[in-house]
Amino acid sequence: MPRRRARRLVLAVIATVIALALVATVVVTASLVRRPLPQVSGEVEVPGLDRSVTVVRDEQGIPHITAETSDDLFRAQGFVHAQDRFFEMDYRRHVTAGRLSELVGADEQALDADKVIRTLGWRRVAEQEWDILSESTRDSLQAYADGVNAYLADREPGEIAVEYTILGLRLDVADPEPWTPVDSLAWLKAMAWDLRSNYSEEIERATAYASVGDVARVEELFPAYPEQVNLPILDASTAQQVSATAEGGDLDLADASLQRALASVDAALAAVPRLLADGEGTGSNSWVVAGSHTASGNPILANDPHLGISAPGIWSQISLTCAEVSDECPYDVSGFSFAGMPGVVIGHNAQLAWGLTNMAADVTDLFLERVVERTTLLDGERVPLQIRMETIKVNGGEDVDLAVRESVHGPIISDVLNVGEAHQAPVAEDTPWGDYEVALRWTALEPSATVDALLALNVAKDAEDVAAAAAQFAAPAQNIVFATVDGHIGYQAPGLVPIRNEVVGAALPSDGSWPRPGWDSAYDWQGYVPAEELPAALDPAEGYIVAANQAVTGVDAGPFMTNDFDYGYRSQRIRDGLVAQIEGGKKIDVASTEELQLDDLNPFAQALVPTLLEMNVDDAFDDDGQELLRGWDLRSDADSAAAAYFASVWSTVLRLTFWDDLPDGFEPSGGSRWLTVVSGMLDDPQSPWWDDRTTVGIVEGRDEILTRALVTARRELTVAMGRDASEWTWGRLHTAAPTHSPLGGQSMPAIVRRLVNPGPVQVSGGSSIVNATSWDAGSGSYGVGAAPSMRMVVDLGDLDSSTWVTLTGASGHPASAHYADQLGAWAEGSSYPWPFTAEAVDGAAADRLTLAPARGKD
Repeated sequence: MPRRRARRLVLAVIATVIALALVATVVVTASLVRRPLPQVSGEVEVPGLDRSVTVVRDEQGIPHITAETSDDLFRAQGFVHAQDRFFEMDYRRHVTAGRLSELVGADEQALDADKVIRTLGWRRVAEQEWDILSESTRDSLQAYADGVNAYLADREPGEIAVEYTILGLRLDVADPEPWTPVDSLAWLKAMAWDLRSNYSEEIERATAYASVGDVARVEELFPAYPEQVNLPILDASTAQQVSATAEGGDLDLADASLQRALASVDAALAAVPRLLADGEGTGSNSWVVAGSHTASGNPILANDPHLGISAPGIWSQISLTCAEVSDECPYDVSGFSFAGMPGVVIGHNAQLAWGLTNMAADVTDLFLERVVERTTLLDGERVPLQIRMETIKVNGGEDVDLAVRESVHGPIISDVLNVGEAHQAPVAEDTPWGDYEVALRWTALEPSATVDALLALNVAKDAEDVAAAAAQFAAPAQNIVFATVDGHIGYQAPGLVPIRNEVVGAALPSDGSWPRPGWDSAYDWQGYVPAEELPAALDPAEGYIVAANQAVTGVDAGPFMTNDFDYGYRSQRIRDGLVAQIEGGKKIDVASTEELQLDDLNPFAQALVPTLLEMNVDDAFDDDGQELLRGWDLRSDADSAAAAYFASVWSTVLRLTFWDDLPDGFEPSGGSRWLTVVSGMLDDPQSPWWDDRTTVGIVEGRDEILTRALVTARRELTVAMGRDASEWTWGRLHTAAPTHSPLGGQSMPAIVRRLVNPGPVQVSGGSSIVNATSWDAGSGSYGVGAAPSMRMVVDLGDLDSSTWVTLTGASGHPASAHYADQLGAWAEGSSYPWPFTAEAVDGAAADRLTLAPARGKD
């Protein structure tokens, strides 16, 4: 045989062997990936059930559960959640217990997260909450846990989730621990953490002061809410808050050691994994319209919470129905749940629909403490710190011991990660003595009955029921909008809202917007606003309510909530849209409501484009970008070239204007606050903020900065998307890329990332736009950081005409057809029918599963 032919034959054989090996690998891999997919039809025996339960899944794999008792209903919900999303649940409980290192092994970020969360004590608080919950809530939590554990029984980790198989390639992966009710309660701490307000603004103010050196100038970066332009949720409401006054001492925020302590706090709190959301994009839209303005003559309610982009998505759609609704089994509810918790968080039952948005009440304060050894200073006396030891176990590594210290105000968090130098303050005769440390006071660190409130909302029928549930809703503080099938619409503010003294003689505001001297009791919280004094409304004369994170009431009405609301551009655009339809004689229906949810008019462009068009850009090439703005409809559509260019201009304006004045790490994110700041500066062309201090010997004004931004943006996008500006699109820059935790990050192999991360999708919208696909203008990236995690529209005249869509899909298994099957519809603004009645659910059925009691049961 000729040598060349023999060589070809050998190569062919080798190629065949390699191909067969690859096929075998693919087959084995596919088998491992698909192994955890649950049974969704036929019959499964579930220990603990008293009677059979039916689980009907529609074409999107969304489960609709029907049971004869409440306990069986929640056992089935736990079983189904574990079927679909147990690894997500397990990951969350490791995070919330400060045990992430046990799951993912030796990892610096995981260990830092564990240290901070152990210091905050999320799970310790959850354990205390168990004893104060109602008996029925404890029964529901236990039944849910029993259902989860029934699914886990006799299953190996690789049968439960492919994530365990992947982690097992480098770690010893043990069988998951049984689920407990406290695991569910601890999840609420993560929810409250991501939706809390406003410790980041406190740090930002104090850190900016160190650079700017003037309280008034810092406050220019935090302007008052523009209530004459963007209306609050309610015109006027509830009685005035009665707040005390007191005299107090002061502090020097420019002190270098104090600034180091604050930097350490910022790093520590940034180490906490964001399980729901992070940053200024966190928020939500909700509104409700009375039947007098709708096509059906019944109310319509809309909600789309703006949370983080994750895979799987945050919400688990579900319906929970008692076969015969009664006092013993009162549930007939459908909506969006959290895997790991019983019940529905947002949705509707047969009588009432409700939506939630973040109220942004200031429920956190940073207390500066003067610490010597095991004591803190308070009113001239030494008060002992509480100290406990925590042991963090690391999978495959050595245990880590952690000493946690707590002052009377809360856990000390400035020493957790030991960032920077020691917080040693020089001792002076006329100042309090001791090291600077920082403690966190937060409403969610006090045991509460929030789960009682959530389950109460599931069976609420009217405004009185909503108010009763809200009175138990401690954290996170939320806006509740609701509507009833008999025609009422309403608003209720729940949550613990601290009362603070107005401290006389303080150089810094004492309203919670700045860090507080912990050595002076005048700055301590004075209790909480009574539930009956929190704002509420029922059937307002205008016939609609919009709650989209704006101020709840005007500055002179209602109890003080915060100075750091969202600045209301989304809420006002929604309100204007509703008014335009109503005054135009158009009745509002589900379709027009969905259209309003997708509105992408850009308020930044409304404010800036007229001035940008006045700038003189001489060069014909550089002028191509500015020309895009002429005739632009100011909408941030995915296919808009002008929207892409404007986004680059906006980011550049912020960089040229503020980066030279603010410390590293505190660059403007470009959210609604920065729109308010820059809008106010447009009428002051020589404002000191316009000057770029990095240009020695030159003092810039507004026109120089705006012109430079126009030119810089044109050149940046030429590199990113080509020379022809007309071919640019916003969607090429602005993509939503759901990422899996903990396997979707860049540290993981590409083959794993491709498995667990759905492909990115181009989207319309942006920050402070109704279609709130927010991005961080200070990050250098235009990618989506937070977005509508779901969209729902509830028609109270015909609940089966309601619609819903979630970010990714119903399943948490990457191999499932329902892992990301809703992502495309979500990105393009489509939705799915939302069956509720038994007839509609039966008509939409794609799979039917019976959960049967274990043998020997009737």
